Amino acid sequence: MAEFISSDTNVWIDFHTIGAVQLPFKLPCTYLMWAEAVDDEVKSPGGLREDLLREGLIPIEITTDEFHLADDYTNRYAGISTYDAAALAIAKSREIVLMTGDRRLRRAAADEGVGVTGTIGVLDRLLDEGVVCESEYRICIGELLKVNGGVVRLPENELRKRLGNGNDSLPQP
Repeated sequence: MAEFISSDTNVWIDFHTIGAVQLPFKLPCTYLMWAEAVDDEVKSPGGLREDLLREGLIPIEITTDEFHLADDYTNRYAGISTYDAAALAIAKSREIVLMTGDRRLRRAAADEGVGVTGTIGVLDRLLDEGVVCESEYRICIGELLKVNGGVVRLPENELRKRLGNGNDSLPQP
């Protein structure tokens, strides 16, 4: 049985940026996202929306209770968007994991007792479950390091730690 995950947009942008948007879909997970977010927030980079839908992202409607919960979250947690709040409300109400890299949203999820994973966590899981081999994993981490600081904003020390140490050279494709 597939695990359900409520997803925010930024993790998908990370995977799209390194040409690996298909990888998370190889896990036994079903990724959900509020349909409005899919239509309004996943417009850039170009082609991301179509890639996600082709791979299996499920656009969903939120319930009235989730809508009210999301509204509460936008008022309670400074700096999270309506779409972020909806992703958190879906995760909270359906008792599923939230997938995001957004620091403010991760803090809000922790306050709400919601489990969180992000780009690095998904990559770690892909390796741990044998979905990708060590060299594929290292290539992805290396590619994320190359683009980190722009559209991709991940903790560099965590990426470097996964390559072995802070002085490792980037893996070659």
